Amino acid sequence: MKSGFVSLVGRPNVGKSTLLNSLLDTHLAITSDKAGTTRNVIQGIYNDDDAQIIFVDTPGIHKPTHKLGNVLNRKAYTSTAGVDLILFLVDAKSGIGRGDEFILKHLEKQDVPVFLLLNKIDKMPREQLLHVIDEASKWYPFQEIIPISGLKKENLDELVKCIKRYLKEGTPYYDPEDLTNVSLRFMVGELVREKVLMLTKDEVPHSVTCLVETYQEDDDRVDIGVVIIVDRDHLKKIIIGKNGQMLKNIGMNARLDIEKLLHKKVYLSTYVKTIENWRDREKYLLELGLEDPKDE
Repeated sequence: MKSGFVSLVGRPNVGKSTLLNSLLDTHLAITSDKAGTTRNVIQGIYNDDDAQIIFVDTPGIHKPTHKLGNVLNRKAYTSTAGVDLILFLVDAKSGIGRGDEFILKHLEKQDVPVFLLLNKIDKMPREQLLHVIDEASKWYPFQEIIPISGLKKENLDELVKCIKRYLKEGTPYYDPEDLTNVSLRFMVGELVREKVLMLTKDEVPHSVTCLVETYQEDDDRVDIGVVIIVDRDHLKKIIIGKNGQMLKNIGMNARLDIEKLLHKKVYLSTYVKTIENWRDREKYLLELGLEDPKDE
């Protein structure tokens, strides 16, 4: 059997998390059209009869404008160390830009094969794609250049076959039944955060944090309490919405995805808390016995 770690790297919104979800055929990593949605390095474990591939999803690498941006870049860079293969994702329609050049300079330091994945090919004509492939080959000595659509699951079987050719024989790192390295509580909190970002559009920044405060499970149902933490009162008002309607919609949409994840009836309660100071946030989490997934 072949096994190894494969890092997904690229700018924000190129489709890394969508690709991971499609490869695993499950909603593991949250997605939205906001830069900075992925804030944590998440491992998704792919298993079949002859391989175990641990895909490492990373935050989008970008020019940071605040502390969180620096943290996310640092996490992404760290995720490329010690892996067996790097998948560098680019929006095929946009092509390789200056932000991609910035990332490629870092990848030059990594002594592992690098694939270029031209994602979102479902949004462009074949003639344009061929031109992008030709131009991309001049930028970097990629071992492979593979056009894909993570959203439409186009060419993903070929991608997996190609990855296997570059992995070494070895024993699995995880149990075949394992899907990820993160806890269910973390995944539940992230699903709520996804709905916050999705439903509030650009009104709420990606710095919002969602944490599971209570989690009680029995044979046929799960009772879950989630706190949505923001750093300004006006964001709290936006998330709650008029007569509490926005918060109700967030909870309703999140509950549906959580039920798919847990395969049980879910009773979800949510509330919003403002904590302006990061030290106060850390103190609050310590009192709850919880850990901030931002890991700052």
